[in-house]
Amino acid sequence: ITAAETGHLVLATLHTNSAAATVDRVIDAFPEEQQQQIRIQLANAIECILCQSLVPTVDGKREAAFEVMVATNAIRNLIRENKTFQITSNIQTGKKLGMQTMDDHLSELYLHRRISLNTAVDFAHDPTTLQKKIMNI
Repeated sequence: ITAAETGHLVLATLHTNSAAATVDRVIDAFPEEQQQQIRIQLANAIECILCQSLVPTVDGKREAAFEVMVATNAIRNLIRENKTFQITSNIQTGKKLGMQTMDDHLSELYLHRRISLNTAVDFAHDPTTLQKKIMNI
């Protein structure tokens, strides 16, 4: 975080499946008494989170499905205020900025016949909503 604050490009990998979980994992790595300060520093330094899952395709290969979060002012405020559970809804409303939820990308992959419905549902963060969305298209 200190390197990012001083203008360095910092890339990190974590085993998380969503942008919100990534923020939580970074903050939880610090002792509880430092976490509020880390929230502030992270909110100021972060630019983007990209989450990836490799999902099996209908032709037996693998394709990457992505969740993309851009650090808008609203996202930064959610991180500072410890409201990471609201990040997904902000990603949904940030499509014009290039953001997308994992479920949106899984839906797109299914609609382009790259993955099966079962695969989309298996990898979805909210399987019930994803299935309803796909069935209504």
